[in-house]
Amino acid sequence: MSFATCLRCRECGREYALGPFHVCEFCFGPVEVAYDYDAIKKVVSRERIAAGPASLFRYKDFLPVEAETAVDIGAGYTPLIRAKNLGKALGLNNLYLKNDTMNPSWSFKDRVVAIASSRAREMGFTKLACASTGNLANSVSAHAAAAGMEAVVFIPDDLESGKVIGSSIYGPTLVKVRGNYDAVNRLCAELVSVHEEWAFVNVNIRPYYAEGSKTLGFEVAEQLGWRAPDHCVVPIASGSLFVKIRKGLEEFAKVGLIDAPRTRMSGAQATGCSPVATAWEEGSMNFRPQKPKTIAKSLAIGNPADGYYALCQLRDTKGGCGNVSDPEIVAGMKLLAETEGIFAETAGGVTVASLKQLAERGTIDPDESVVAFLTGAGFKTLEAVAEALDPALVIDPTVESFTAAYASYRSLEAAH
Repeated sequence: MSFATCLRCRECGREYALGPFHVCEFCFGPVEVAYDYDAIKKVVSRERIAAGPASLFRYKDFLPVEAETAVDIGAGYTPLIRAKNLGKALGLNNLYLKNDTMNPSWSFKDRVVAIASSRAREMGFTKLACASTGNLANSVSAHAAAAGMEAVVFIPDDLESGKVIGSSIYGPTLVKVRGNYDAVNRLCAELVSVHEEWAFVNVNIRPYYAEGSKTLGFEVAEQLGWRAPDHCVVPIASGSLFVKIRKGLEEFAKVGLIDAPRTRMSGAQATGCSPVATAWEEGSMNFRPQKPKTIAKSLAIGNPADGYYALCQLRDTKGGCGNVSDPEIVAGMKLLAETEGIFAETAGGVTVASLKQLAERGTIDPDESVVAFLTGAGFKTLEAVAEALDPALVIDPTVESFTAAYASYRSLEAAH
């Protein structure tokens, strides 16, 4: 049985029933799921969690759904990798990578959709919808297929082909909107009132959807031997992931599973869409919306819903925020692949490039235990790096042809 008790406004504290509801009627603040932590503390233990499934539902006591009837396609419990090679390149002695490229639809969005789709089905919805920069559309389409629900996914019309195909394969109604993500999101916010029988996972089901992100905090603490890391570096789009990872660590501490976290939280944004990073650099707690222009389309949210809360967390944890260009993003993708054998999408390039930037600034101490979060697989964004890669050697099927071509290649490589 879920220990969720109500929806509570993050601003004024008013409480509401656990329904398809996301904005406080009194102050228009966002609402989030509240829990009975005293009841959770009575049943939860490290042993109970370790005996659970190898998915995010091992943390069922902290989730707002009934795990036994959940839509579970295997999201979560992804590898935490000790990144010695990348750490050496960046001067970081205790660097780890949380590799969420390994999820069923190859991004961390499977975590949030596992919770959103499960709760939507519990409430009787038969249609699952979303506004997406690509990864969420992939995940909604996959989970809807597994749940026997109809999917309607809305995306910008200039999305990478890998993400378009990655949704279409599951058979959703795919809607390309002429405009950027913020335009898509505005449309879906309007459609909620037109189609009240639809569950828009990141609009009317958003409070439940957002809870999936905190499972990254749970997993990192468990995989580090039941302790919080010193520092996390997280890509920022809406800001929800950034805020919820810290919430996961705090919830574990609240019930006695780990010591109180002193984790510093640092963000990562692309210069072509960096409202949070820009505000942080200016010393402001009020971000200005931006019109996105970056290859990191999965992070291209110019008006982030949780931008203010992300800035609060940066301030409260004494973190920092990377702000990296498109060439730095590509270089970050290549560095990650060449040092750790992981091909992450552009958001991963943002994270690695920001990690480098923060290390060079001294924001990250070389001896801190640092976890960097990789949120999507590189095959989703092939276009971003295709032109930056070395061409293949083309040879005749002879030893002589190979020897000549290989020697020429190595001499050119040495010259660079």
